[in-house]
Amino acid sequence: MIIVTGGAGFIGSAFVWKLNAEGINDIVIVDRLGRSDKWKNLVKRHYAAYIHKDEFLKMISADDVPFKVRAIVHMGACTSTTERDADYLLENNYRYTCRLAEWSLKHNVRFIYASSAATYGDGSCGFSDDDSLTGVLRPINMYGYSKQLFDLWALRHQAEQRMVGIKFFNVFGPDEYHKGDMTSVVYKAFHQVRKTGRVRLFKSHKTQYGDGGQRRDFVYVKDCVEILWWLLEHREVNGIFNLGTGHARTWNDLVKAVFSAMEIKSQIEYIDMPPAIRDQYQYFTEAEMDKLRQAGCPAVFRSLEDAVYDYIVNYLQKTDTYL
Repeated sequence: MIIVTGGAGFIGSAFVWKLNAEGINDIVIVDRLGRSDKWKNLVKRHYAAYIHKDEFLKMISADDVPFKVRAIVHMGACTSTTERDADYLLENNYRYTCRLAEWSLKHNVRFIYASSAATYGDGSCGFSDDDSLTGVLRPINMYGYSKQLFDLWALRHQAEQRMVGIKFFNVFGPDEYHKGDMTSVVYKAFHQVRKTGRVRLFKSHKTQYGDGGQRRDFVYVKDCVEILWWLLEHREVNGIFNLGTGHARTWNDLVKAVFSAMEIKSQIEYIDMPPAIRDQYQYFTEAEMDKLRQAGCPAVFRSLEDAVYDYIVNYLQKTDTYL
């Protein structure tokens, strides 16, 4: 059995989609559906059972998991970079992950978990996933810090030698609709264009970047799950790895790709960035991908334009927008 935590969420449900495509249905979805619409991500998926995240933690804590587990793919977390409840983030993102990791190590179960590029903070320390540099990183929001804490836990216990951590960069694609303010700019831009014919982007407040010239490493969720699948199959590969394309692009590039996919002339309006987020804003992210490739992973990525086109034409513009 493969356990996918956050299996109704964005990356988690996409990975279940990939498992199904590989003919695997022996899957347990662990999540908390609450009142959100993310249950819709499960409608077309094939899996053996759904377990609430709190119930699964009880099973782990009691060492009473009633099925044979091949792997835990831990994508479940609060991913809001604006979440202010630090106690909640520490319990949900850090301590929960510690407990799953300890159980997996004890039972020799493959453990793959989601870290984040938010651990790199403002980028002043670079974007290298070299373990010797992890301790100097300074996240600039509590979400990033909650992810950093577990990366440090893994290194402190030398657990990274027996598991995989993935520092996801700016992931976008189908099944993210339920994320509210944390949906990608591709998703937001598509709906802005439909409603108003134009897209709003933040002005730059740093002289070295023009308006809309802030650069991020945008990576398509379909490419991400291919790498997760490869890591699941290659149990001999362990460590904490970046997952981005390795090529930063501007917000202007991203939005122009949206307009192109929609066959509409570009109209971009630049607005002031709210003062409350200026000190936490990343102007540049770009994954260093040598470590993952040196581990043998093919790590092939679509171009930004091709990924945006696939997302918009084959999903957002369709009645059935789900994978």
